[in-house]
Amino acid sequence: MLKLKASVSILLAASVLSGAMFSQTALANEVIKLATTTSTENSGLLGALLPKFEAESGYSVQVIATGTGKALKLASQGDVDVVMTHAPEAEAQFVADGYGIEPRGIMENDFIVLGPKNDPAGLKSSKDATEAFSKIAHKPSKFISRGDNSGTNMKELTIWKDAGVKPEFNGYTSVGQGMGKTLLMANEFQAYTLADRGTFIAYKAKLDLNISFEGGAELANPYQIILINPTKYPDLNHKGARALSDWFISPATQTMINNYKVQGEQLFKATYKK
Repeated sequence: MLKLKASVSILLAASVLSGAMFSQTALANEVIKLATTTSTENSGLLGALLPKFEAESGYSVQVIATGTGKALKLASQGDVDVVMTHAPEAEAQFVADGYGIEPRGIMENDFIVLGPKNDPAGLKSSKDATEAFSKIAHKPSKFISRGDNSGTNMKELTIWKDAGVKPEFNGYTSVGQGMGKTLLMANEFQAYTLADRGTFIAYKAKLDLNISFEGGAELANPYQIILINPTKYPDLNHKGARALSDWFISPATQTMINNYKVQGEQLFKATYKK
């Protein structure tokens, strides 16, 4: 009789343990880890959109907001389920290397050059971003760089290269920070910086900076959402990641992206096309 009771107790304990493990696995499958840029977070866009997705789908989205380079690295290591970034060349390499599949363009805004209101380097008369950067370097003027291998930082370095300038001039400072903190530092030192328009609009009330230069294909800023290759990392939450990707390209979400405004200004333009 004692042996029977002991066996029953062991079975019950095993059942409880098994149920707990199942519950933890089920809970893990309900979480989607999204690596994305600080601009989507700092602008408030994800805070406005994701609660709707979570309510509709039952998934919970864990946002890891960092620079594009780090976001793609996390994805290539299998540390996240899906990635949303804004550096086309780096994204193309990520897919070519076999880590990403089904990249989808979901929205865009643009980069802008911000600076002191008196525009000491005279950027407003520039014909393009390359000329504007060349003027900053040859003045020389203060420039605050994110320096964090983000999509914005990658774009900045590309423009310096196109301008034939090594960003080592007096006044150039690389801070290794996200977009929001970089804007605040540029404001404090009354320096030029490159920013995405969405984050600038979200922070504009805190800043005493003007748009010194804008426009042109060189400053286009498209965003993609990319799934992680299941053959590389089969244990990720691929079902949840696909649900999120599908949701971002749905007509309802694309409309929400277009309708998202801060201080009456539209931050992003939805771009998904079948």
